Amino acid sequence: MRWVIQGKDLKVTDAINDYVRQKIGKALARHEDIATKVDVKLSAPLQIKKPSQQRAEVTVHASGTVIRAAEKHENLYASIDLVTDKLIRQLQKYKTKKQRRAQPRESLSNDLNQSLETTALESSDRSPELPPKVVRNKFFMMPPISVEEALDNLQLVDHDFYMFRNAQTDEINVIYERNHGGYGVIQPREQSDS
Repeated sequence: MRWVIQGKDLKVTDAINDYVRQKIGKALARHEDIATKVDVKLSAPLQIKKPSQQRAEVTVHASGTVIRAAEKHENLYASIDLVTDKLIRQLQKYKTKKQRRAQPRESLSNDLNQSLETTALESSDRSPELPPKVVRNKFFMMPPISVEEALDNLQLVDHDFYMFRNAQTDEINVIYERNHGGYGVIQPREQSDS
């Protein structure tokens, strides 16, 4: 397993490096067979008016899936402890879902059908406004998956949305967590001539 430990606005000392490897390594011990790379980003932005929040972010590349956890605390070591606890839960969730997928099942469960609300993209006259400067581009493989698998991946990456290629339609879709609970799916729609 390959480790990448980086610091932003802080120097990653040998003590910090050892602590990260010990804590996160222990969390990954039961999952070494699936984890290929661990990317740890630690940051300590300087804040003058309020106590600085030390942030720890861990991304585990596991068998074609990305599992991500992030936490912050006033103490860097506490944020590493918190992110480790969160990572343990994420890895257990991934392992459970992977075992569940190995068993035959229906394409979508009733619970998923009740919690997903399909939202179509509406065509409009306005063009999207981009920020003045794009600061980062991300590229990743997008094999076709089901909406249920996309929901599983959304929960693993700890983001508000997840983009995926829908296995049924072979189109790019976005699944997102709704502010008032549940999930939504954004799908492209053919433009009507009317």
